[in-house]
Formats: sequence, structure tokens, C-alpha cells
Amino acid sequence: MRVISTSEAIREALAQEMDRDPRVFLMGEDIGLYGGAFGVTRGLLDRFGKDRVVETPISEAAFVGVAVGAALLGRRPVVEIMFSDFIFLAMDQLVNQAAKLRYVYGKQAAVPMVVRTPGGAGRAYGPTHSQAVEAYFVHTPGIKVVAPSTPYDAKGLLLAAIRDPNPVLFIENRTLYAQKGEVPESDYTVPLGKAAVVRPGKDLTIVAYSRMVHEAVAAADTLAAEQIDAQIIDLRTLSPLDFAAVSDSVKKTARVILVEEGPRTGGVMAEVAARIAEECLEYLDAPVRRLAMPDIPVPCSPVLEQAALPSRDSIVTAARELCA
Repeated sequence: MRVISTSEAIREALAQEMDRDPRVFLMGEDIGLYGGAFGVTRGLLDRFGKDRVVETPISEAAFVGVAVGAALLGRRPVVEIMFSDFIFLAMDQLVNQAAKLRYVYGKQAAVPMVVRTPGGAGRAYGPTHSQAVEAYFVHTPGIKVVAPSTPYDAKGLLLAAIRDPNPVLFIENRTLYAQKGEVPESDYTVPLGKAAVVRPGKDLTIVAYSRMVHEAVAAADTLAAEQIDAQIIDLRTLSPLDFAAVSDSVKKTARVILVEEGPRTGGVMAEVAARIAEECLEYLDAPVRRLAMPDIPVPCSPVLEQAALPSRDSIVTAARELCA
């Protein structure tokens, strides 16, 4: 199978779905001539024209609101937010409108739209350009939240997201854009709400998503040399959460480490930990261990940023302590 990057996989998904469904169109700042801040939409303007690759003003509130209206009227907009930190400028449109309209109007209304946005730290962009925003939206009923870790999943999940009748927030960790992997050229989807067992194991469960999956895999390689067999669960979709996959693994291994890039308090993994306490407590041989950013803004300093982020080394240390 051919090998392409995550950014190429996302671009291919967009192009294939635009070819397949004339209702699909793109909106965002600098997504046309410039090809997007990270080059993901490069070449799509020439292929599909300005009516389907729409350059927007610098107003997230305005163009996300336009996308909600377009979705209500039968189109399938895919909006790009240049940095996930800028999504807060469109919170009313997403949280109070897109997420609620199906509930308010029932079968009279649907909001089939996707908001794509690069997020996460790792490039020393500072506190206002490096945040992990997913927990805000996992807390919002009515919005699905997706965070792929591989090029294969990025393409398949994005195709599924565009075809979904509900609003989907699609978070792309910018440090993974250059990562390469096997991706079919054909049309395929990865179901939303379904986690993946990245690596089987019997001694310990590591639950992660997006970039932290790769840190978990690297940690598991180190642990294997120490006769600690770690199973890795990639959540892939954060809302709806595939807790059954987590539960099955925890019941098998009796130890669990939850890893995320966002702040520890009120994070995605705080919800997973609570669910484990409610449904799997009797299976645990050790307390649940959470690894996350401390409750601080993301530092500008590359050294401080790396020190604050969970890593393969911190996962290995936590696993050794749990399995001691």
C-alpha cells in the first residue's frame, strides 16, 4: 500500500468527498491561494474553484455562523480554523447554535458541518497558539469530537465526519501533519465513536489519543524490554466515547495510565477516569494514573514546553511504579 503524510491524507479526503458530493465546500482563512496555514488545502482552489474553496475574512464568528446556516439549508461545509485557539471566537455559533439546533427542532433541522483545526503544543508557539481545546467541546452535547493519530485514521475519520448529519469538530495535531503511513487511495471510512487497540498487552493499559498515542507506543517499546506488556487504546473519537474498549482492556490488565496533552483538571481523561471508577473499580489492582499538562498556560520556551507535556519517559516512569 502506498505511504503518504497526514496532511496529504486529509487533502485527499477533502478532494474525494468534494468530487463525490457537490454539497461539500470548504471555508476558511487563507485556504485558497495560500493553501492553508499548514498547507493542507494546497491545490484545491485550482481544482474546485472559488465557489467551493471559499476564502473568508478574519472573523471566525462570521464564517462559522455562515457555515451553520449553509448546513441548515442542505450544504455540507467543511470549515478550517487556522489555529484551534481561535475557535473561541466562534463559541456561540458552535455551542449555542450548531450543537443545539437538532435538539430544538428535531427532524426539521440538521447541521451536517465539520470544523477542522490544528491543535496542540510541541512547536513552541506559545500560550495562545498551542492549546488543546477538545475538553471544552467534549463537555458540549450535540458536537462530535474527533482526534486522529495516523494518516489512515485521518482520512477515514474525516470522510465519516463529512458524511455525518451532525456537527463534528475534527482536531488535527499539527506535529503529526508530516507523519507518514499506509493509506488506501480508495474511498473508505473509519466509524466515529470507535476506539482502536493499537497494541495488545496484558500487564497494563495505556489510553491516549492524537500525538500522545505515539508517545505511548514508544513507551511500550521501552517497557517491553523490561517484561512489562502494555496494551494501548487509541480513543480516536473523544465524543461519543467508546468506553467499552477502555473497560474491556482495564478488566484484562487491572492497571491503567491515561495520557492527554490538555490540562489535567477537567480534561478528557478526567471523564475517562471517572467512568473507570464507576464501572471498573473492582477490577483495578492499582489507582488510575493520569498524565497531562499541569494547569498552566503552554510555555513559549521549547525547554519548558517539553517539560510540561507528557512524554514517553513520563509514561515509562508511571508504568514502572504501577507495575512494581
